[in-house]
Amino acid sequence: MPGSLNRYPALVLNADYRPLSYFPLSLWSWQDAVKAAWLERVDIVAEYEHVVHSPSVQIRIPSVIVLKDFVKPQKRAAFTRFNLFLRDEFRCQYCGTGNELTFDHVVPRSRGGRTSWTNVVAACGRCNRHKGSKSLARSGLTLRRSPTAPAPEQLRNLGRKFPPGHLHVSWMDFLYWDAELEA
Repeated sequence: MPGSLNRYPALVLNADYRPLSYFPLSLWSWQDAVKAAWLERVDIVAEYEHVVHSPSVQIRIPSVIVLKDFVKPQKRAAFTRFNLFLRDEFRCQYCGTGNELTFDHVVPRSRGGRTSWTNVVAACGRCNRHKGSKSLARSGLTLRRSPTAPAPEQLRNLGRKFPPGHLHVSWMDFLYWDAELEA
């Protein structure tokens, strides 16, 4: 039975009722959610039907919780491999495939190129090997989109395009509350 409880993660919302992150989706284990509720650090907005209990207390497992204290969003997006792939929507910026992704320096490091948001793009292994340490012009490749430093909000919005495999019905109103409604 304890192993089966792992199927009950809680969606964590900031104090403004928006997820802390979309990709990866801000989820806590049921244990962390119950503990935070017990310590009065969060409010429970929605619950699963499943119940856990101690000898003296019984509680329904939270499915959506809201932090009582607002967590300020980051002002800058961290330059990580994951965020780079997210910025480029997990697609090679030369051919558009999503296979065997790595990253490529547009201006090669051997030619003075820097490892930065504006010089690194997601690339499939095939295009990366083809380009090698050549310039774009010499390689014959073209960029689908010029690399830029994304704002954290831009990465959050891109993350919404990649929902996890499991979305509980109680989460929907909080994940897509600002999406345009069908007429």
